[in-house]
Amino acid sequence: MNLGESLENYLEAIYILKHKYGVVRSVDVARYMGFSKPSISHAVKELRKKEYLCLDDSGNLVLTDKGIEMASKTYEKHCFFKKSFIDVGVDPQVAEKEACKIEHAISDESFNKIKKYYEKK
Repeated sequence: MNLGESLENYLEAIYILKHKYGVVRSVDVARYMGFSKPSISHAVKELRKKEYLCLDDSGNLVLTDKGIEMASKTYEKHCFFKKSFIDVGVDPQVAEKEACKIEHAISDESFNKIKKYYEKK
């Protein structure tokens, strides 16, 4: 299921913050992404409705298995393209921005074939 770039970015941010800090609150996501609390609240509501995210008893954001799968795929694509761009000489800031765009546009099938091709080299 395609969530769209915006919601995928929220999932990816929650995924990164979870690995960095262990627990994730909405305010952490707002700070990390540079967005307002209302923007985060809207995204959280959508992600909960689509069953990518739930809240624990303390109100912390918790990715469901479905959310972890989507977020980890998006993050893997991001890391792969960012590293690939940097490896060929693209400025790291440009690589970061362009990897973020490509991670949402490329299909899993195409990404897996590109990744497999470069793993053989």
